[in-house]
Amino acid sequence: MSTPVTLGATTTADDVLAGRDLRGTRVLVTGASGGIGLETARALAAHGAAVTLAARDAAKLESAARGIAGRSGNADVDWLPLDLASFASVREAVQGYAARHDRLNLLVNNAGVMASPLLHSADGHEMQFAVCHLGHFLL
Repeated sequence: MSTPVTLGATTTADDVLAGRDLRGTRVLVTGASGGIGLETARALAAHGAAVTLAARDAAKLESAARGIAGRSGNADVDWLPLDLASFASVREAVQGYAARHDRLNLLVNNAGVMASPLLHSADGHEMQFAVCHLGHFLL
């Protein structure tokens, strides 16, 4: 039985995961090339999870994945290009993921856009709705 965590304004991802062994858990984190997504992926890898980072910028993803693997000592960190504003990209990413991995235990839907000007996705949907909802739903 794990000890309950008291969450507050200063709680970190490592605080939430303290005492947990995530070896054997396969995780995909969207929006993982920076910010909260990157920190979430780092903490999960540091606690033993096999982590796939997903985002639009392949160069940032590769750098982030190598950095996490190097700092955490967890070699099971990879990356996957994914543009949630494009259904074709989501489908391609799913095929790429399935070709490399036999399962997914945890999906962290972190990616998003907020307060953007009126833009439309490749599929004609309002951008914020496309990325934050439709893309993740399809994924």
